[in-house]
Amino acid sequence: MKTLLYRTLIIPAVLAAFCSAAPEPAIVPAEGHWTTQVKFEHLQQIQIQTKAAHNPLRFWYTIITVTNKTNNDVDFYPRCSLMTDTFQIIPAGKSVTPAVFEQIKKRHQRKYPYLELLENVDNKLLPGEDNTTDIAVIWPDFDAKANSVKLFISGLSNETAVIDHPIAKDKAGKAVKVFLRKTLELSYDIAGDLALRAHTKITYKGNRWIMR
Repeated sequence: MKTLLYRTLIIPAVLAAFCSAAPEPAIVPAEGHWTTQVKFEHLQQIQIQTKAAHNPLRFWYTIITVTNKTNNDVDFYPRCSLMTDTFQIIPAGKSVTPAVFEQIKKRHQRKYPYLELLENVDNKLLPGEDNTTDIAVIWPDFDAKANSVKLFISGLSNETAVIDHPIAKDKAGKAVKVFLRKTLELSYDIAGDLALRAHTKITYKGNRWIMR
């Protein structure tokens, strides 16, 4: 009961405080700031049968296509997470085996012949269209009771910001500093019978850049 109360009252309050305090990404990038050009496939699912599991395992994924439009190499350390409206947060790559990526790669071979797994991409993104990178971002199945999910993809820009934590204090009683990164947010609604998960309807609600 205490855990449920915490989720119901405390977590939304903290998230709301962060949202109201967080700065917006710059409309005009400051000198030295860059943001990659990004295209993406909408969230979709795939089932994988493994020897260890009696029933097929379900995974969700997106494919992002990233191009460095600057004239220089940029440091590239993408991080992705999925958050449900039931407050479940899942980092990309969790419990994802190589077989899952291979099945996704096979499914999209024609369009993305050089598809790479998020965890294996090079940490230097070279400039130009010829160095465009296609990346598979994969998550294990999430809470079946979720009605919506958000995907957060950071590392696509070097823009950062610092704000005060709305609750946490350091030993001196001052607000703990929180470092935010310019992040791409993709939003989806999830609908359908829980017993027919494979036929779940996924509705794209939009995308935006946020500081997170």
